[in-house]
Amino acid sequence: MKVAVIGGTGYGAIELIRFIHNHPYVELETIISHSQSGETIDSVYPHVTDVINQTMESLNVKELSSKIELAFFATPPGVSKKLAPEFLSHGIKCIDLSGDFRLKSPEVYEEWYQLPAADQEQLNLATYGLSELYANEVKDSSLVANPGCYPTATLLGLLPAVKQGIIDAKSIVIDAKSGVSGAGRSTSLNTHFAEMNDNLKAYKLGRHKHIPEIEQIIQTESGLNAPVTFSTHLVPMTRGIMSTMYANLIQETTTQEIIDLYKEFYKDHPFVRIRPEGTFPATKEVYGSNYCDIGFHADQRTGKLTLVSVIDNLVKGASGQAIQNMNILNGWDVQTGLNHLPVYP
Repeated sequence: MKVAVIGGTGYGAIELIRFIHNHPYVELETIISHSQSGETIDSVYPHVTDVINQTMESLNVKELSSKIELAFFATPPGVSKKLAPEFLSHGIKCIDLSGDFRLKSPEVYEEWYQLPAADQEQLNLATYGLSELYANEVKDSSLVANPGCYPTATLLGLLPAVKQGIIDAKSIVIDAKSGVSGAGRSTSLNTHFAEMNDNLKAYKLGRHKHIPEIEQIIQTESGLNAPVTFSTHLVPMTRGIMSTMYANLIQETTTQEIIDLYKEFYKDHPFVRIRPEGTFPATKEVYGSNYCDIGFHADQRTGKLTLVSVIDNLVKGASGQAIQNMNILNGWDVQTGLNHLPVYP
């Protein structure tokens, strides 16, 4: 199957290209870059020299539609909502890695993204592509909204407990930390080496655009309007997200009982790995992979559950999950092209 990557020069895009290159059923037909059309991909990313020799092109949807069956959008917010409808009109399935189709309310999108929203018809059409939870919906979709990186780590950690009613959804506190690649390739003061090295920063407290995405899914799964406290931090590493979450237990429960519940919930989902009691995952242990590792502590003294969930923000939090959703769309095994061990150390 031939595919295209739209917006080909960001970190999410080059990771998509890496996974597509190693996928047995997929061929990368073209890489679209408005800003660097005419340049070769190896001139932007020399690590693909003599492996991927494609020249990036400008977008011509009509011409491209006769060559591909699926398009990945690795574009900034506000772009895919303009482009995806035309692809869909030509029968091309779309997987969007931006946030343009994740939120069902145009008003909520405009409040948090400070951009005009997609048409309500397109928002209704889109399927939220959290692969482990919504595979049945994804397989019949033509437009998949790939989840954000923070929501992927957070929701995979929280949702089994929310759905089983073992925690109070209105008590959730999320302390999340990310490597700087989550901010993209463009330079900024926030991610400048001298600012970030030997430093730890809280940012966008109470106003991160992933907050309504997390709340939307928790409300969908619990039926409750449950605002979350969500604090984000940048740490001086390239990749990785650790989301540490706290919530009140509804009844007395042991750590092992929760582990057993999670193992049962994710037993058919090979990319979610549950840690044994007393052990907790680290970001290095999922580096470069599509795994999400989760650890637990049920505190009998405080009546609270602590969950620690880690992912690689560029893989399970972006490109890897996009490939996983492509596999689901096509009825392929979800591990196809993704069954790689994490890079360690």
